[in-house]
Amino acid sequence: MNRFGGVMLSSTDPARLHEWYLRMLPPDSDTREHGYRILGYEGTYLFLDARADVGVRNPEPGRVILNFEVADARSVVARMRAAATPWLAPLEDRDGTLFATAIDPDGNYVQLVQLAPTHAGSG
Repeated sequence: MNRFGGVMLSSTDPARLHEWYLRMLPPDSDTREHGYRILGYEGTYLFLDARADVGVRNPEPGRVILNFEVADARSVVARMRAAATPWLAPLEDRDGTLFATAIDPDGNYVQLVQLAPTHAGSG
């Protein structure tokens, strides 16, 4: 059996990323193990790692987009706007499903998705 467990997000400042994800997209769990900060989201994990071989900003953020399914996209967008988070794509309603793409402190794209009630649970 193969199972996708998460994403390793390397940074020159993982503490800053940790604080941002903790405040903007609160996880189910927040642990520290072997030098990593590990944020858990219903069985999938975001590992934050300190690395010296990456730049301060992601030069190609469209290569990997972190998708977060959220229960209330409008409230997450409001929280991010209050924190002066930059946006690649503002909140948009596509037949009842809400989408927005924010840019985290390292320049990574973070897509928010709130599925329309007719789509929720159908995957």
